[in-house]
Amino acid sequence: MNQYSMLIQWSEEDQLFLVTIPEFSDRVIMPCTHGETRTEAIRNGEEAIDMYLEAWEVEREPIPQPSTLKIA
Repeated sequence: MNQYSMLIQWSEEDQLFLVTIPEFSDRVIMPCTHGETRTEAIRNGEEAIDMYLEAWEVEREPIPQPSTLKIA
C-alpha cells in the first residue's frame, strides 16, 4: 500500500472522475488517470502511482516523497 495523496474530482465536461496525485504534479501531466466511478478512479490512481514509482526506480530517477498530514 502506498502513502501518496490522490485528489479525485468529478469532471462535468468529461463525465468522469479525474485523478491528480499532488506529489507527482511537477513530473507528470495531471490529471494522470480517471474512472467512470469513484471506485474505478481510486483503483486506476493506485495503479498509476505504482507504475510511475516502478518506472522511476528502473530509470534511477529521484522518487518524490509522500506528503503527510501534520496535526498540531
